Amino acid sequence: MTKTTDSVTECRWVAVAKLGEPIPRHGLPVEIEGHCIALFDLSGRLCATSNICTHQLAYMTDGYVDGEYIECPMHQGRFHIPTGAPQCPPVTEPLPVYPVRMEGEAILVGLPGASDP
Repeated sequence: MTKTTDSVTECRWVAVAKLGEPIPRHGLPVEIEGHCIALFDLSGRLCATSNICTHQLAYMTDGYVDGEYIECPMHQGRFHIPTGAPQCPPVTEPLPVYPVRMEGEAILVGLPGASDP
């Protein structure tokens, strides 16, 4: 995976996929440096969230996507994908979200913190 640093936001940008590769409707699970991330294509708008539900251990990419919302497969709590905001019980904590950008043919996800030396 390719890493670059964005000095404005202090993100480490990590390549996770290539443009044109299919992203499943329920999201693409990606493991980056110990972070379980779900990459979503919402009608051309790329979004990334944690792939782990904040309510209990469940992979969000095993859930159901309806528009901009993902439903957890374990207890049917819903989250707004672009913001991570919880939408209904039993979830109360938002999903962490990650910035996404394109660089050439690569799709990159921003991880917090400075780049490795």
